[in-house]
Amino acid sequence: MSYSLILGGARSGKSRYAEARAATLSRQTGWPVIYLATATVTDAEMAHRIAQHQAERPGSWTTIEEDMDVGDWLHQHVEPAIVLLDCVSLLLNNWMFAHSDQNDDTWAYRPTQFYEALLAFPYPVVVVSNEVGQGIVPDNALARQYRDALGRFNQQLASTADLVIFMIAGLPVDLRKVAPS
Repeated sequence: MSYSLILGGARSGKSRYAEARAATLSRQTGWPVIYLATATVTDAEMAHRIAQHQAERPGSWTTIEEDMDVGDWLHQHVEPAIVLLDCVSLLLNNWMFAHSDQNDDTWAYRPTQFYEALLAFPYPVVVVSNEVGQGIVPDNALARQYRDALGRFNQQLASTADLVIFMIAGLPVDLRKVAPS
């Protein structure tokens, strides 16, 4: 099937846009929406953010909390559904920090594993990711490693996505329409 990639900075409207896209695809196909959430509660502020996101979702949507093994989840899911994955940037963060006490390359297979599962998934997926490479260069090696890894990952995802939307100030920009051919 196909997938859409929704990119943007913090508070750009990417989750809202992704949710609207998932709802539209659900109406078109008659398939339910599964919200695949990668965030984990790390403190009170993050718990509040997660609760807000949950409260804004339609009650008919199923939420699956999967902070690490999204590729495995995609391989195992067989029922028709629209999957909204929010978000790849937190997923990458989870992979990196789960292995932060080990060699930097111990998590490097995970983006490829996820990408292959995404390409093989037979139903539409709406993928949300942050664009973090437009600010200043981070002052520490781990933050630079994260920024670079997410930039490469976003490029890979955008290369085969059917739709690539960049959100800025709540407005969607279809990158395929504005990119030179």
